[in-house]
Amino acid sequence: MQLPVVSIIMATYNSSAYVEQTINSIVAQSFSDWELLITDDCSKDNTLKILERIQASDPRVQFNQNERNRGAAVSRNRSLNRAQGRYIAFLDSDDLWLPTKLEQHLQYMQQHQAALSFTSYDIVDQHSQSRNKVVDKADLGWIDYHQLLKKKATFGCSTVMVDKQLLGDFRMPLLRTGQDYATWLMLIKRAGKALHLPRVLTRYRITPGSISRNKLKKAKRQWQIYREQEKINIVYSLWCFAFYAFRAVFRK
Repeated sequence: MQLPVVSIIMATYNSSAYVEQTINSIVAQSFSDWELLITDDCSKDNTLKILERIQASDPRVQFNQNERNRGAAVSRNRSLNRAQGRYIAFLDSDDLWLPTKLEQHLQYMQQHQAALSFTSYDIVDQHSQSRNKVVDKADLGWIDYHQLLKKKATFGCSTVMVDKQLLGDFRMPLLRTGQDYATWLMLIKRAGKALHLPRVLTRYRITPGSISRNKLKKAKRQWQIYREQEKINIVYSLWCFAFYAFRAVFRK
C-alpha cells in the first residue's frame, strides 16, 4: 500500500464542540494524500462517537484512546508513533485549516528545501468569527534558534510542518504545557533554521478559559523552558525573556 505524503497529528480531549468542523477542514483540503492520526485523552463528552462516525466514512482518519488522561504531549506522541508520511503536520482539535493549506505549504517547503516551516494565522472566537488579528503577519523569512528563544515568531502549533526525511523521527517532550514550543526549539536546533510562509492558512480558535489565554501561566512556562528544558544560563534567559515579554505585550 502506498504511504501517505502527510501525516496529520491531532490530540483530542472533550472536543465535541469543534472537532468535526476541524476534521472537515482537513477533508476539504485541495491536497488529499494525507492520513489523520488522532489520539483521544479520555474524553468524557461525545468526542469518541464523533470520531467513530468519521473514521467509518473515511479510512484516512484513524484514532485511538489513551488508557488514562495523560496530556497533549503523550497523546501527540502516540500519534507520531503511527505516522507513515514524510511530512508531519499538526492541527489542534478546535482550529481550522483553509482549503489550500497543505498544498501551498508543501509547495513552499519543497521550493525552498525547508525541513521545518510554519505559516501566519488569524484568530477566531468560539463561533469561528474573526477577531481581526493576524499572528506572524509580516514576512519573517528564516528564523533561527536564538530568534525563536526570543519569540520573534510565534510558531502556532496548527501551522507547523516538518520534513521527517530531513530531520528524522522526533517526539514531543513530556511537558503538560508548552510541549509544542519545546518541540520547535528541539527541531530548529536540528534544522538550523525554520522558514516562515507569510500567508494566513490557519484559523486559531480562542475559547473562554483557554490555557493559552493566561499570560501569567504562559510567562512561567516560558521561563521554565529556558531554564529547565533548554538549560540556558540565567543571564541569557533573562535577556531572552525580556524580548518575550515585550513581544507578548506589544506584538500586533
